[in-house]
Amino acid sequence: MSFAARFLSRPATLFGFVVFIAIVVVALAAPLLFAAGPMAIVGVPLRPPGAGLLAGSDVIGRDMAVGLAYGARISLLVGIASTCCAVGIGLLLGATAGYYGGWLDDLLMRVTEFFQIIPTFVLLMVLVAFLQPSLGSAVIGIALITWPQVARVVRGQFLSLRSREFVEAARVIGMGDVRIIVTQILPNALPPIVVVSSMMVGNAILTESALSFLGLGDPNLMSWGSMIGGSRVAMWVAWWTTVLPGLCIVITVLALNFIGDGLNDALNPRRRG
Repeated sequence: MSFAARFLSRPATLFGFVVFIAIVVVALAAPLLFAAGPMAIVGVPLRPPGAGLLAGSDVIGRDMAVGLAYGARISLLVGIASTCCAVGIGLLLGATAGYYGGWLDDLLMRVTEFFQIIPTFVLLMVLVAFLQPSLGSAVIGIALITWPQVARVVRGQFLSLRSREFVEAARVIGMGDVRIIVTQILPNALPPIVVVSSMMVGNAILTESALSFLGLGDPNLMSWGSMIGGSRVAMWVAWWTTVLPGLCIVITVLALNFIGDGLNDALNPRRRG
């Protein structure tokens, strides 16, 4: 059975994949669909969903549908970019610790544990406040609090693979450490890293939403979290202003979790039967 067939064999995974692709398409097409942008005032504030404004308007009269489409761009960008940065840091430190072992492994794992014992969201708020709230500071901050998870997974994989026969054979024929790590061990360690990364994107979207809700997001950009935070004063009289972006977050994270489960089934040799 091919990878695609294994990956899409579960209905939940197929649903998650289709939903996520649809969200990505809407996010990419937002400037074409809504040329005026998410900050444009289009009507009276707190207009309920209906004809003319499909998702209603927010507390200052902006079109909620436009905000949801543009918010998807920011939330996905932060989620994917911060996950890529975290995976890069985790790969570097985890591979180094797992391959060389000894005192270097002990040192890097103590650094990893230091980042894990600190309350992560508190650290994130301090980092973002120090760097000034912006898209870049959110990406950097989320990456700095999430890389230990990747580092531990990578270290465990490298510890189990570094003494395998194919690695010893590569050493015998004169391969250098970097080449062995990149061409021999890393390809065999990728499946769990890919699964963890897919889950981390969803967690990063949730974290960015929490930051924006607290007012620590980029004030010049609209994300789902900032839409909820800006409309919380009206949540009891205009439910759509907070419920709709909240549903977008829930559906996106749920779709990514379904994709992660599907990747785990497709990449796990024990489940390929």
